[in-house]
Amino acid sequence: MCPKDNHLISKDLASPFRIGPVSVRNRVVLAPMSGVTDMPFRELAWRFGAGLVVTEMVASRELVNDTAESWSRLRAAGFRPHMVQLAGREAHWMAEAAKIAADHGADIIDINMGCPAKKVIGGYSGSALMRDPDHALGLIEATVKAVDIPVTLKMRLGWDANSINAPEIARRAEAAGIQLVTIHGRTRMQFYEGRADWDAIRPVRDVISIPLIANGDVETAEDAQEILRRSGADAVMIGRGCQGRPWHAGVLAGGAEPRREDIADIAVEHYRMMLDFYGEAVAIRHARKHLGWYLERFAADLAGGDKAAIMTSRDPREVAARLYEALASGVVDSREAA
Repeated sequence: MCPKDNHLISKDLASPFRIGPVSVRNRVVLAPMSGVTDMPFRELAWRFGAGLVVTEMVASRELVNDTAESWSRLRAAGFRPHMVQLAGREAHWMAEAAKIAADHGADIIDINMGCPAKKVIGGYSGSALMRDPDHALGLIEATVKAVDIPVTLKMRLGWDANSINAPEIARRAEAAGIQLVTIHGRTRMQFYEGRADWDAIRPVRDVISIPLIANGDVETAEDAQEILRRSGADAVMIGRGCQGRPWHAGVLAGGAEPRREDIADIAVEHYRMMLDFYGEAVAIRHARKHLGWYLERFAADLAGGDKAAIMTSRDPREVAARLYEALASGVVDSREAA
């Protein structure tokens, strides 16, 4: 696809929309991904034009109990709007955590009812809440009442194919004061298997009047337009498609694709941002997944020994130098690597 065609396909995605009183600059949103969308990643995604970025999932009770990890995830990246995603199973902790987030700069609170991870649903949080809509609505109501900023909701189609209840929950959530709903087009039991069902999001659109974001398997500008057409959504959310290319949400919104020669610079800058944010000992461990995604996308032919040296070295200078060399010599166009 040439840049001109990409711009034509994405022109509607470049238009702003609103979440209550909050203006969002375009219609491509970076998904909250635990262990991925930390502050360095969000900073890069925002710089390259994502319409909205969301924090990693913040555990509500841990935030109220003042744990270091929850505060690290809560931190803003220096731009607005600042959207914080909270997870939990108890209305009290969600309400208290929402107050803390709002007091520390959050412009929007997002409630996580979509995470399928075993450690999350094992605590009856995330998508497990969809198994008990009455309980979920109590949690939603408490969170909405606790703050004066918009509260949004992210969920899946349902727990499994026999309990597709996203339309019911979305309708009730709007009545409780939720100002935007995001739907991932899979059930919890599908996890990330198969293809997201974009048509199955349409029944949610049919029962709510607040903005709707559609999520699941959006990789290209054509995907973004097709999921909007089939779901009736107002905006799209992209998650795994941004791994190894934090600029990608901005590109789908009509921004410029990084030049081939710039990708190595971006990856090295990302690595150094993580070192600054976490400190060397923690960053070396956290960065490995990101380094792997960059190499997989843009240096797929790198010899195994060279890749292992990048992934396992504990010397940040060596990692940065080897990463730059691998990407600068082996980089491919990210449109081809999608």
